[in-house]
Amino acid sequence: EVLLVESGGGSVQPGGSLRLSCVASGFSFTDYTMAWVRQAPGKGLEWVAAVSARGRPIYYQTSVKGRFTISRDNDKSTIELQMNMLKAEDTVMYYCAKDFRESAMNPQNIENWSRGQGTQVTVSS
Repeated sequence: EVLLVESGGGSVQPGGSLRLSCVASGFSFTDYTMAWVRQAPGKGLEWVAAVSARGRPIYYQTSVKGRFTISRDNDKSTIELQMNMLKAEDTVMYYCAKDFRESAMNPQNIENWSRGQGTQVTVSS
């Protein structure tokens, strides 16, 4: 069973930083692209960033480029999202996600990705 457990969310002032972490288990972690996705209340899921199975960032949403950095540690089966210069519009639930396809390099069909329970990020003064 795929299990993704996120942590690191919280409340921060605009301009602040947070580091999200996700521990994965129940599958061959090194065979799958992983990602962070987010969802605002009443809206659909959206991509934030994705990292290839070998650890290369392969996607950043335009609005987070230069502010967020995705990484992974295949020895620990973890991925992280370093979020800097946070803005109020970054206030949403963030989810760690696993590609439904093995060894794929193009994030797509977001609804088909396995997700964790999520961690809330709130940016407010």
